[in-house]
Amino acid sequence: MTDQRPAGYSPRLHNHDLGPVPQKWTWYNILAFWMSDVHSVGGYVFAASLFALGLASWQVLIALLVGICIIQVIANLVAKPSQQAAVPYPVICRLAFGVFGANIPAIIRGLIAVAWYGIQTYLASSALVIVVLRFFPELAAYQNLTFLGLSWLGWFGFLALWVVQAAVFWTGMESIRRFIDWAGPAVYAVMFALAGWIV
Repeated sequence: MTDQRPAGYSPRLHNHDLGPVPQKWTWYNILAFWMSDVHSVGGYVFAASLFALGLASWQVLIALLVGICIIQVIANLVAKPSQQAAVPYPVICRLAFGVFGANIPAIIRGLIAVAWYGIQTYLASSALVIVVLRFFPELAAYQNLTFLGLSWLGWFGFLALWVVQAAVFWTGMESIRRFIDWAGPAVYAVMFALAGWIV
């Protein structure tokens, strides 16, 4: 894609990633995003930790709902200027931090995203390993061989999920939106199917 930067502008001030973004997301896209975001492996681990602390199921449910609502309100407040101006977060940060100072919150946000991406990928890869071992129990020997804290099978699961996620993310927000449109509801369909199967 060609750079649409106005003549005389520095690439640090305006480039394809910092320019206005066409707003194509509908109410369904936002709903599907929240469905997949709230109902994640990280959410399961958090809920399990609350059960481990001795909370009753109704207390865990209330804690999750309150936490989800707080995060949604804060996330929407942070995103409001970007939604109105159709520009990304680093550009909005320039209002408070200046052109170069805006790099600080952008880097902090990026580091948090990398950490959360790693946590989610690790947790999902652990689930994938369990599924693989369920169908191919002869691969259990690869669980005993470790490298940098992960078994060989763990590395297979982590790298397999990393490649799948990279394939979705590589082509940008439009492909992410299309993926989330079916993945969000699919997570709930699988959850209810598994709940029915367990019962």
